[in-house]
Amino acid sequence: MMLFKLAFRNILRQRRRSLLTGLTIVGGFVLCTFTFSLVEGAWGNAVDFYTLDSIGHIQVHWADYERKPKVHKTINDRRLVEQTFSANDDVQAFAPRVYSPALAYAGTKTIPVTVIGVDPDLEAKVSRLKEKTKIGQYYNNAHMRTAMIGAGIAKSLAIDVGDEIALISQGADGSIANDLYPVTAIVGNKSSTDSRVVYLSLTTAQEFLSLGESVHEYVLLVRAPNDNEVVAKALETALHLKIPEITVSPWQVIDETFYRTMQSDKRANRFILGILIFIIFIGVLNTVLMSVLERTREFGVIRAIGSRPSTIVQLIFIETMMLTTLCLLVSIILLVPILAWLVNVGFSLPEPVDLGGMTFSQIRGGVTPLALLAPVAYIYSFTVLVTILPAIRAASVTPKTAMGSH
Repeated sequence: MMLFKLAFRNILRQRRRSLLTGLTIVGGFVLCTFTFSLVEGAWGNAVDFYTLDSIGHIQVHWADYERKPKVHKTINDRRLVEQTFSANDDVQAFAPRVYSPALAYAGTKTIPVTVIGVDPDLEAKVSRLKEKTKIGQYYNNAHMRTAMIGAGIAKSLAIDVGDEIALISQGADGSIANDLYPVTAIVGNKSSTDSRVVYLSLTTAQEFLSLGESVHEYVLLVRAPNDNEVVAKALETALHLKIPEITVSPWQVIDETFYRTMQSDKRANRFILGILIFIIFIGVLNTVLMSVLERTREFGVIRAIGSRPSTIVQLIFIETMMLTTLCLLVSIILLVPILAWLVNVGFSLPEPVDLGGMTFSQIRGGVTPLALLAPVAYIYSFTVLVTILPAIRAASVTPKTAMGSH
């Protein structure tokens, strides 16, 4: 207890040096946390955009359909699968889909497209399809025998809302699937991932492909996106007890390339943050070392009255850690309004950016455990490291040498 009191008095007595060290720690911590929050927020926004565009947090298929899609690889016992989803509190929403390649033609033009059958109400809960439908009308009836087409199809076939599009594909029973559908909406723009997609209502697509009530895929959103892999594992375990052939995959597996790219970019950002933290490390080391050198005579007196070298080491360590803790408390007070602004307002882009039919005009940060705890761990770790050299220097000085210093 005496060492703590003495350390606190020393901090107050060396107000100028303590203030300089404190400003270095506060500035470094605030800048480090701000940068972490901005990086985590940017990647969080990118993942949200990517998963909510169409892929979802989790996908459920029959066997190896995701790697080798075939029209006959369907999930047939939908009631049992959907009951499993509903029984899991971590699942926020789910939607069934059917897929098929097809040829689309209008007039004398023909292009290859992908036909996707969606439940209008459920799809609106797991993707931004409804938000991207800006021309025409989104489905208001699950049994509408109409088509919503991507902007790329509209441009290639020179058709618009009110025109008709013909589709030719193969049914699940081996028959030729063909039909004519009025176009009621155009989705996204030519850069959208679904620019070459024809959306049909689920029942219409099932009828077109002779699928009955079966579907090819379920897309799920979970309440905690960062826990989607854990939720996927739990769902797979539950479903395998009933339907062993079911495959449950998180988005990190569905698009492994994007996930690896994201991880590589995160490592690069952490390297940059490491340089920032190293600069803070040098600043704190300099101020602590200068403080020790200025107090050489004081340490000599302490040694002369019988104090052990370990006592001096403890004193310097307690001083530095106490000052660091006080600085972190001040930093947290400063960070509350800064992070609140970064998360809720953020930076406005000079020009709105269109990404796949969605417009973004703000860059916001994210408050995650990593953004909050990593800077604290780094600052404390580096504070311990920078204390070692000055403490050894102070403990090794002899009373004779110390008393002769200026």
